[in-house]
Amino acid sequence: MKATEPVTVGRTDVVVTRLGLGLAPIGGMFDAVGDEVAHATVEAAWDLGLRYFDTAPLYGCGLSERRAGAVLAGKPRDAFTVSTKVGRLLVPDGGDRQEFWAEPTDLTPRFDFSAAGVRRSHAESLARLGLDRIDIAHIHDPDDHLAEAVAGAYPALAQLRKAGEIGAVSAGMNQAPALVELAHAGDFDCFMLAGRYTLLDQSGLDELLPLAHAKGIAIIAAGVYNSGLLADPTPGAHYDYAPAEQRLLDRATAIRSVCERHGVPLRAAAIQFPLGHPAVASVVVGARDPEQVADNVAMFEWDVPGALWADLKAEGLLPSEVPTP
Repeated sequence: MKATEPVTVGRTDVVVTRLGLGLAPIGGMFDAVGDEVAHATVEAAWDLGLRYFDTAPLYGCGLSERRAGAVLAGKPRDAFTVSTKVGRLLVPDGGDRQEFWAEPTDLTPRFDFSAAGVRRSHAESLARLGLDRIDIAHIHDPDDHLAEAVAGAYPALAQLRKAGEIGAVSAGMNQAPALVELAHAGDFDCFMLAGRYTLLDQSGLDELLPLAHAKGIAIIAAGVYNSGLLADPTPGAHYDYAPAEQRLLDRATAIRSVCERHGVPLRAAAIQFPLGHPAVASVVVGARDPEQVADNVAMFEWDVPGALWADLKAEGLLPSEVPTP
């Protein structure tokens, strides 16, 4: 499968490439990036043919949107797809601060899943991006605000979709059960599922992916490296933003050993695995510099033999019923 292959999102007219660029790292996630490298990263993705870019107000407290927009606003608008998120407003002294953003700004996030908050967030994202429209709007991490998201954020996004101001309504979360609830509560076009359908965690398969497939809701798989453990399983590697437990490190190391027997980098197996399920339309992977973008594309297009997946199942490292590419 080619990273640049276009695919339609669910029942919409929105088109994404099979591999998208996640823009959290260029917001200064964990380490400072700076404008120059951030801009070069987005340009590198463009030059390699990627046409789906995912950002959020939260990422660097607006830095990611501004840096992405500085590049994308100069591209033909119909030639790419951009998604951003609602549910956090950027305000002075917001209460939803995350400590791992290394380039502080004068604004910090505050949860707001109200209809008015969503409309404000949408307008402010357009201004930071310098674009005339957003293609996919994700309700961002409504874990503890599900009722407000259903009552406020979702209807506001549905109205924006009806007015043609966005192309698809989505939600993005690091868990599957709440997305199942949202799938039953509204007419969603897609979901971004982060970290819950990977070589280490297939919990999204329990209910969400079959339901999404049945309802025509496209899944965008993110967090496929589980914060780094599936990119480089060494002591100190992160799993879901925290140092990985030894049992997870051992499992990732065992998966890597199987990959090495087949001459396949672990990263290649990890980035391709989610697309074995028919509900998954695209994989979004972050990058903080042009070299990482190039590596993501190379891993996505690496020739992974079917025998590798069979061996992972035979050794109990993947459940036998999990679909594989």
